[in-house]
Amino acid sequence: MHDGTPRELKQMLEAERAGEPFLVLRDGDATQLVVTLDAAQSPLVIGRDPSSDLCLGWDPLVSGLHARLESAKGSWLLHDDGLSRNGSFLNGERLHGQRVLRDRDELRFGRTTVLFRHPSLRLPTTLIGDMPELAMSISPAQRRVLVALCRPYKHRSGFERPSTNQEIADELFLSIEAVKSHLRVLYDKAGLETLPQSEKRVRLVEHALQAGLISEYEL
Repeated sequence: MHDGTPRELKQMLEAERAGEPFLVLRDGDATQLVVTLDAAQSPLVIGRDPSSDLCLGWDPLVSGLHARLESAKGSWLLHDDGLSRNGSFLNGERLHGQRVLRDRDELRFGRTTVLFRHPSLRLPTTLIGDMPELAMSISPAQRRVLVALCRPYKHRSGFERPSTNQEIADELFLSIEAVKSHLRVLYDKAGLETLPQSEKRVRLVEHALQAGLISEYEL
């Protein structure tokens, strides 16, 4: 999925603030779709067949009956029982059977990538600043620094830490001072400039990922 427009980022923020699990994907015209998951309507069938609950009719690599999502005790499980010809993938690995989904897991059916969001599975944090507005105000260079800062959070093992200035500098072939300069601007635009230095980095990563400003596909 490509970078979101301000309207699309706002749409994701509103879905996240509602607190219910939801899916984010793009259809055959690259239009963003946000699908709220309702446990009362479980299981949700995913496939190319028009009768599917989540119809991916634009994707020729998706089977008529491809996979299903099922609610169980507050969590959501992805099932692929071998009915799909091309399989289902979870965070880049082919799924066999079922798996409990975590917030920000990346699902793929055929050529269609779907982001699973479950805000209530994470500890709540206070969003500072207007992230859609921030998305439009940062420069390409600042965005590259932000992506590099978030890089260690790709697999979410629970022990992540933001990249150091040196790691960012090495990745982007920048000087340490250039990295610091870009980060200072990002802290200011996100309203984080008054926080302690160590907390600024973590908060900036949290806000960027939570608001969908940086997606896991970019990490």
